[in-house]
Amino acid sequence: MANELKRKLAAGEVVLGPFFTLNCPDLVEIAALAGFDFCIIDTEHGPGNPESIQHMLRAAELRGMAPIVRVTDPSLTTILRTLDVGAAGIQVPQVNSRQAAEDVVRSAKYFPLGERGACLTRSSRYGFVSGVAEYFNEANEETLVIVHCENKRGLECLGDIASVPGVDVIFVGPYDLSQSFGVPGQIYAPVMVDAVARALAAAKEAGKPAGIFVGSVEEARARIDQGFTYISFSTDTFIFGEACRSIVGGIRGK
Repeated sequence: MANELKRKLAAGEVVLGPFFTLNCPDLVEIAALAGFDFCIIDTEHGPGNPESIQHMLRAAELRGMAPIVRVTDPSLTTILRTLDVGAAGIQVPQVNSRQAAEDVVRSAKYFPLGERGACLTRSSRYGFVSGVAEYFNEANEETLVIVHCENKRGLECLGDIASVPGVDVIFVGPYDLSQSFGVPGQIYAPVMVDAVARALAAAKEAGKPAGIFVGSVEEARARIDQGFTYISFSTDTFIFGEACRSIVGGIRGK
């Protein structure tokens, strides 16, 4: 279960991946063939659950793309079930304190790093491992933990959050963060420009890669130039919608 995404991030490489809200393994496979490094299967805003997303996980794995799952909540059981069906990592929304970050890591890791429940499920290749202890060590090493900075409360203590051992990436959610600052949707308002810069600086100071959501190629390039390396590019629905609109407009001359 070598996690190449984690290796790339540790090496400072830029990685790209879309959000998926539709329960469609075919789209996941196509995205992998197109060259994305990872996908984020969204069970927070999408309808998926640990059972329904398994074929999406398989599709990503089949084509060498890392499947990350944005969980619905940070509870131990939610994280456990998401990882047990084979997610390469988790993204956790609204992590607004050091304690919350520590709890996420504790839920995602086996002893001695955490308290993840032990069972030989899909994540352990249904028990086809060289040994149980070896699998636990492997999972602790390879599982990616990404926490969201999308609230001004979290931003105020982001240095403490980013320094938590086991937190691998700090992910900025600009739209939720803009709501928290009272400028909903205005992700380039002055207060937001400052907030995003502060988040990036906190991640860099802790030696952690920083990620962010973008909606266009131009925005992605600008964020990469700014220093972000984990680039979440749009969503499956927007990508498909824009492609359809471009085709129809091109044919009809609109």
